[in-house]
Amino acid sequence: MPRFTTSDGLSLRYEDTGGDKPALLLSNSLGTRLEMWQPQLASFAGAFRVVRYDKRGHGESELRVGPTSFARLTLDAVELLDHLGIARADWCGLSMGGMSGMWAGTHFARRFNRLVLCNTAAGMPTADMWNQRIATVKRDGLTPLIPTIVDRWFTKRFQTADPKAVARIVAMLETTPPEGYAACSAAIRDMDQREAIRTIRLPTLVISGTHDGSTPAARGREIAEAIPGARSVELDAAHLSNIEQAGAFTDTVMGFLRP
Repeated sequence: MPRFTTSDGLSLRYEDTGGDKPALLLSNSLGTRLEMWQPQLASFAGAFRVVRYDKRGHGESELRVGPTSFARLTLDAVELLDHLGIARADWCGLSMGGMSGMWAGTHFARRFNRLVLCNTAAGMPTADMWNQRIATVKRDGLTPLIPTIVDRWFTKRFQTADPKAVARIVAMLETTPPEGYAACSAAIRDMDQREAIRTIRLPTLVISGTHDGSTPAARGREIAEAIPGARSVELDAAHLSNIEQAGAFTDTVMGFLRP
């Protein structure tokens, strides 16, 4: 797959379906790679020029040891649009990708038309929990965390019904560089956008999961209440709603983004 170089010198992997359709940028959750959007790709690509990427320290993108920030993570996405010659796009991000979407809406509003913020939160307490997680990952890797991550990300019902889908996500977690996971975890730890998002004026859709153990549906409702005019939808899913309720998720996003 193609790569581009950020302004601070990292090589990031991306995929672009190309063409002259309106652009849709997809941004992944912590610990995953651009393939997490595979359930949506065919439908999205029918209407949009779809751009997906591996955030720094994830998938096949390069790593910089040490904490990062949403200012840097979101700038990576904007620089990717610059690289592709895309002046404006819609943003659809899940979890950490939704957090970057909020940053994009407050700091790069001129580059985006609409925001879809999925299974995310504007603030993620507590710092102690994130510090413990970072320490564990740096010491032991992601393996000790994966069972609890899976239980937060997928309902037991879905784990039984579609173990292959769960296994694909587990494989992404297993191959995520620990330092990349730790760096992005620090960005989440240090983030508080609860007041800043009140200034967003872009049309916004917030998607939550009824059974989400990572970013509970209440966090999504808080985002929708803070952003003027935002729409809110709750799906019968846990954290990775685009996988657990792939059809409903795709229909909901397409219904919002289509003119």
